[in-house]
Amino acid sequence: MRRWNGWGDEATVVELPAHGAAFLEQRVGTGQRLKDATLEQVLAQVPESRLSLRHPLISVDAEVRVRHARGQSLPDWLAMRSGDFGQFPDGVALPETAAQIRELLAWAREQDAIVIPYGGGTSVAGHINPVESAKPVLTLSLERMIQLLDLDEQSQIATFGPGANGPQVEAQLRARGYTLGHFPQSWELSTLGGWVASRSSGQQSLRYGRIEQLFAGGKVETFAGTLEIPTFPASAAGPDLRELILGSEGRFGVISEVKVRVTKLAEQEKFFAVFLPSWQQALAGIRALVQARIPLSMLRLSNAIETETQLALAGHPEQIALLEKYLALRGARTGKCMLTFGVTGNRSQNALSVKQAKKLLKSFGGVFTGTLLGKKWAENRFRFPYLRHGLWEAGYAVDTLETATDWNNVDHLLNQVEASLRQGLAEEGERVHVFTHLSHVYGQGSSIYTTYVFRPGDSYEATLARWTRLKRAASQTIADNRGTISHQHGVGRDHAPYLAAEKGELGMAALKAMAQHFDPESRLAPGVLLED
Repeated sequence: MRRWNGWGDEATVVELPAHGAAFLEQRVGTGQRLKDATLEQVLAQVPESRLSLRHPLISVDAEVRVRHARGQSLPDWLAMRSGDFGQFPDGVALPETAAQIRELLAWAREQDAIVIPYGGGTSVAGHINPVESAKPVLTLSLERMIQLLDLDEQSQIATFGPGANGPQVEAQLRARGYTLGHFPQSWELSTLGGWVASRSSGQQSLRYGRIEQLFAGGKVETFAGTLEIPTFPASAAGPDLRELILGSEGRFGVISEVKVRVTKLAEQEKFFAVFLPSWQQALAGIRALVQARIPLSMLRLSNAIETETQLALAGHPEQIALLEKYLALRGARTGKCMLTFGVTGNRSQNALSVKQAKKLLKSFGGVFTGTLLGKKWAENRFRFPYLRHGLWEAGYAVDTLETATDWNNVDHLLNQVEASLRQGLAEEGERVHVFTHLSHVYGQGSSIYTTYVFRPGDSYEATLARWTRLKRAASQTIADNRGTISHQHGVGRDHAPYLAAEKGELGMAALKAMAQHFDPESRLAPGVLLED
């Protein structure tokens, strides 16, 4: 069963190994555990629904409302763990068809209600949280719209309900010999409609593309009517209407149908790990790899601190010690960086790609370690969100943030972001453990994905204050240093204050005009994407 106050299935537990706990204690200090609220305590706080009329598609059950009240950001985690949720939706709508979504939007207008579109509940930027309002709040969940509706095998276009999560999408496609190939870290719970609405990026986007390359068309239900986006392989007929919906984050309408470009399942897939002696050699190597257009499916480069952290948290200290000894003999010592890459395709194509990659990386001092660590990455790539629970039990808070920038700014921006976090709690005498990887690379530049670990304060309020200080410092650093405020998580409410620095005055006016066109009464997700 899914956790009501954290990530994923209750049966899945990722504990912090003893060696990892000692590692963090050296770098941050002794962990401090705060007391968790119980579900019963939270249920007792849920007020009566303010929806004056009942609707057969809407649940006002207290537990259903609790389970749809928060996402997965660290502030959400603190709210769920403390029991201080703040606001709850007044009801949760569960439509099964596009017609029912239209019916619910009309009903919400009649009831003068706010509507929050809800996919998998995995937002880490405040997309789905009800805010204080004089109007009742209706969360519109798409969790029952999960079916593969059509598969055009000639055009390789699949049509899905928007609520299908990653496993549901892949299971239905793989039964027919296809894959979407979109694997964000939130894949277990996040949904196809959510990927489109937030401009998601998958771990193997080098092969399959980001969601904007996969999204072919579909339907969106708005307060102004239904927007239908037909599929074309390409078109020069004016602006692309898909771009209105990609990244719209529920402000323009509710996605009711998604058409995506799918691919035949590959014959073979392998992942490899290479260690490079220094960050500068590793950075030059990964840039050369992507700009050489070697057909890889995945590239991920950990900086030296993340490499050290990953090896420490992996457990198995005896095996890690042997690996360290081998790498040192080959020239990859202190300061080394781990690069993981994947190949997906037919065997002959993959063999050639691996040969080219190995040759190129060798010129940058790369030490090739085969597929063992690559397999471990593949096996555990969707388990990292569960580690937040293990760290919390050990007395530590963890969060992530991400951006992207051109290659000529990657090193500078990465260092500035890490410094803003590392120094962010210095006035309190607290240390912050910060590390980074590049997980999505392009010929032009790269994403930058930073994780930071710190000790909770003496209370939930003090812990939230620490997070707020860190988040604001890093976000302002990104905005001031040529980074996008989000490469893959979206804007939500948390990043909305920094969007204007990226879009400019005229761009922001255009986005607000579009929201007004589709939602003239501002009922859909107010405060998300655009500050109201």
